[in-house]
Amino acid sequence: MFRSLLVANRGEIACRVMRTAQRMGIRCIAVFSEADANALHVDLADEAHPIGPAPARDSYLRADRIMAVARAAGAEAIHPGYGFLSENADFAEACAAAGIAFVGPPAAAIRAMGSKAESKALMVAAGVPVVPGYHGEDQAEDRLAAEASRIGFPVLIKASAGGGGKGMRPVLAAADFLDELAGARREAKGAFGDDRVLLERYLQKPRHVEVQVFADSHGHTIHLHTRDCSVQRRHQKVLEEAPAPDLAPALRERLHEAAIAAARAVGYVNAGTVEFIVEGEDAFFMEMNTRLQVEHPVTEMITGLDLVEWQLRVAAGEALPCREPPEASGHAVEVRLYAEDPAAEFRPSIGTLTRFFGPGQRQGVRMDTGVRAGDAITPHYDPMIAKVIAAAPDRRMALERLGGALAETQLGGLTSNLTFLRRLVAHPAMVAGELDTGFIARHAAALIPPPTEVPEQALAAFAAVYLERLRYDRQGASPWDSCFGFRLFGAGEELLLLRDDVRLRRVVMRRRRGTTDVTVDGGAPIAVAADLSAGLRASVNGVWHRVPFTLDGDVVALAFGGVDHTLRLVDPYAPIGGDAAAEGRLAAPIPGRVVQVLVAVGDRVARGQVVAILEAMKTELRITAPADGIVAHLGCAAGDSVEEGTEIVTLAPLDEGAAPA
Repeated sequence: MFRSLLVANRGEIACRVMRTAQRMGIRCIAVFSEADANALHVDLADEAHPIGPAPARDSYLRADRIMAVARAAGAEAIHPGYGFLSENADFAEACAAAGIAFVGPPAAAIRAMGSKAESKALMVAAGVPVVPGYHGEDQAEDRLAAEASRIGFPVLIKASAGGGGKGMRPVLAAADFLDELAGARREAKGAFGDDRVLLERYLQKPRHVEVQVFADSHGHTIHLHTRDCSVQRRHQKVLEEAPAPDLAPALRERLHEAAIAAARAVGYVNAGTVEFIVEGEDAFFMEMNTRLQVEHPVTEMITGLDLVEWQLRVAAGEALPCREPPEASGHAVEVRLYAEDPAAEFRPSIGTLTRFFGPGQRQGVRMDTGVRAGDAITPHYDPMIAKVIAAAPDRRMALERLGGALAETQLGGLTSNLTFLRRLVAHPAMVAGELDTGFIARHAAALIPPPTEVPEQALAAFAAVYLERLRYDRQGASPWDSCFGFRLFGAGEELLLLRDDVRLRRVVMRRRRGTTDVTVDGGAPIAVAADLSAGLRASVNGVWHRVPFTLDGDVVALAFGGVDHTLRLVDPYAPIGGDAAAEGRLAAPIPGRVVQVLVAVGDRVARGQVVAILEAMKTELRITAPADGIVAHLGCAAGDSVEEGTEIVTLAPLDEGAAPA
């Protein structure tokens, strides 16, 4: 076995690989960008080396710098994790040339499966069914448009060189094809350096089912059962489970056989995943990911295996520990906790995790993460915070355990999909197993409901603990500094103005002899009390609640009754009209690069019209007009790099009675 291992990755997967390697007695070497100097994977490693600036292209994608560190540190093997260089055949060859074991498949297999078009041709030759489409080399617009018409709409445009939903666009009508083709090519070029695409028939209610395969260098190839990854947003997975539910035994066996045939067709070695589109009893090969998958923990939970250990042993030349697939036991479900805003089309968010803790130790529950409270989610990398996984004897119990684990998970300081995930795992259609790739869109009204007012009891509880915490922090200060409404006669009042997602809320706390009452928006008094001796707790009308919150500037992240709320503290003495003055200014929500500006000064625009496209955190964000208006000013141009808050477009109101063009 190797004595030293360099992990050419960051975040959750780097931590995951190191924990297994260190358990096996292997010295772990980390690499880190300037943005990750204080990251968890750096702290876990036995030694860590800087490799460049924050952007991945200048650090984690610099194979030359990583190889230099490997040679200097005496690494005997390199584990690429997933993403970055994990499916880069040139990097695998560079490892071999340097006499360093690459913990992954041979370069030839990576190349064969790295092109979706070439891999589909190989699968056809191997007898593996593929989705009807166009995989040719002629990439002229007119040829692609003609092929789309031949296939018939709706069609799916996919980047030929990569995965993860980048460069993937469904097109419902011929009139939209060229615009969507241009967008898919931009995404593909930015993500993979290759703007070639392929076309496929767009199935209406498909499931995304995949098979974990493993092969060694001694000629043995096995499957490790199925996973269902149908629940997606922006063609990227949100929830995965194993084994895939509700597959007919004959179909499941066909998938196992097709996956093994695919792996053998390219001389595969190590861990890989063969992905299929399943609709009814039909199953079509989609692609093969020549690496460990993000969702591998659900396979580990139902098999009792450590797939990273298997990877390391196979890379060291050992044979697979077994010749037949181990029996699957029970069911496992995983969700991906992201820094993103589901209400804003899952737009990535950035900021500091001011509070973050996961579920406590309990049977059948696991959390994989690469961050801690105090860490920053930056615009340079994928916004995944953690994976929360639960396993149980059956699927319903696994979902219940996962729901309990998510209820215990808390974070603050930035927008996340935590509340969305809690709704997702409890949704009746999820419990019933009614799965396909349109699940989230179909149930969006329940999963992403419109903004609601924060309940009065939550506001009262927050006021109690916030003001008590403020009083505690100021103990010993001058009474002239504390400003807590002291009066010689009558009751003192303390005022908080809070803005929730709907409106401004007025919270008034009145301290009387022996009691404290809170009124919210002039409603009935609510009796409250705060206790900081055992965390942040408040009594509301005699019932005690835990009220954890974080304050980042004027933004409050509050948890109450198992529900997360975001509020903004408003200064009652701030000038009036500050918000209104900025209504027409459309700013970059996060740092990124301007791909296109679609309007010019003087143009009339309609509410919802796309005025610019921003690329950030591996995603294209469409900046849309919040109301009808006229373009008054452009703050940037295509190709500009912008910071959060940078003006993109400023709109002026239409003249009274005018209509947008």
